[in-house]
Amino acid sequence: MKVAAIQMVSGVALDANLSQALRLLRQAAAAGAELAVLPEYFCFMGHKDEDKLVLAETPGLGTVQDFLSDAARDLKLWIVGGTLPMATDDPRHAANASVVYDPKGQAHSRYDKIHLFRYNNGRESYDEATVLKAGDTPTAFDLPARDGQRWRVGLSVCYDLRFAELYQRLGAHLLLVPAAFTHTTGQAHWEVLLRARAIENQAYVIASAQGGVHENGRRTWGHSMVIDPWGQVLALQAEGPGVVLADIDMDRLNAVRTQLPALQHRRLV
Repeated sequence: MKVAAIQMVSGVALDANLSQALRLLRQAAAAGAELAVLPEYFCFMGHKDEDKLVLAETPGLGTVQDFLSDAARDLKLWIVGGTLPMATDDPRHAANASVVYDPKGQAHSRYDKIHLFRYNNGRESYDEATVLKAGDTPTAFDLPARDGQRWRVGLSVCYDLRFAELYQRLGAHLLLVPAAFTHTTGQAHWEVLLRARAIENQAYVIASAQGGVHENGRRTWGHSMVIDPWGQVLALQAEGPGVVLADIDMDRLNAVRTQLPALQHRRLV
């Protein structure tokens, strides 16, 4: 199955972001991808955290959800909508939701980011909990590929990457990590964490990132990539908008798990 990690440099204008996303999704579909994963906050990177609340959508109703549904149906793609702000019962906090659409345009699965990022090195400071409500449910879904293989796909978002126990619970063949890693933390930890999650779960990883300098002044690390179950990086783009394509192979995954049956040797999960 051919897969695509979509890298973007999203700005403050929703329409411009959706136009960029559609162009990249069309590129992925034209290249034969069956699954395309957009980055975290693909639809909007505001001037301040509170701006997310203005765009928070009701589940099943909203411009961004309509866009994802239409694109999935028109392009006959499985699309993972990176993340978008979704309304909660608290108007001061939104969920950071990753919504999956099938090739018929139907909303198939939703995962709300569980681990909320906080960081302060004295020069840059972030605290997602000021405007986001954490999710509490690990989420995976089954994706039937065109060749008849059925892939168990595990969902996660950005900062979740630092918490190995989440991925161990998913029991997935393929792990998705839409993200907006800061340049500082990404340069230090992004690739090594992604490769570790692939190796310890003997699973493919699709990591779709924001990658560049944004209108709000923030710089994200980028380096969207696809990684195989042995920890090998199959394809990568460092910065700027683009489509990272790779073929994933269930036979390759099964061979890794057979040759080194580490998943059977777990004792403390």
